Amino acid sequence: MARPRQFDEAAALDAAVQCFWAQGYEATSVRDLAARMGITGASLYNAFGDKRALYRRAIDRYVAQSFGERARRLEAGLPPRAAIAAFFAEMIERSLDDRERKGCLLVNSALESAPADPELRRAVAAMIAEIEAFFRRCVEAGQRDGTISTAQPAEDLARLLLSVQLGLRVLARSRPERALLEGLVRPALALLDRPG
Repeated sequence: MARPRQFDEAAALDAAVQCFWAQGYEATSVRDLAARMGITGASLYNAFGDKRALYRRAIDRYVAQSFGERARRLEAGLPPRAAIAAFFAEMIERSLDDRERKGCLLVNSALESAPADPELRRAVAAMIAEIEAFFRRCVEAGQRDGTISTAQPAEDLARLLLSVQLGLRVLARSRPERALLEGLVRPALALLDRPG
């Protein structure tokens, strides 16, 4: 009979997120992970599988806690155009508060690990598609209620907003300057506005 786990799996997974986020996949060893998670290497393997499997779960958790929570809250609580603007405003604040310049774990994964790992590339692409879908839902809702311009298709605007979001996260790592980041977002948001 298997013994019950002697650690908080959610807390351990959060610690793994922080470890991968700070160091990246390649530079993070199983020893680093076990130490940060407060468990033994054997417990890590038993609970989470190998390093790659843990990395995938860490990215899933990161996206669910950062993007997923924010998207649900903003879509439920704000009109579509305001939800998009608030999404970017919160992202800029998070980028400016990132003293360690860790950036976004999802974007870091897309750049570091996904190109060499087809399975991870598909997983990262699916997560990025969720962000695009958030933008598309907001744009479509705004176009229906008249608060967002219909001059461009919702799909195109969603992809533009996605590219701004990804670019912002990359740029913020080397130049976390409010004026620069807000200047990147402002013209994209202006494209949403109805003429006049």
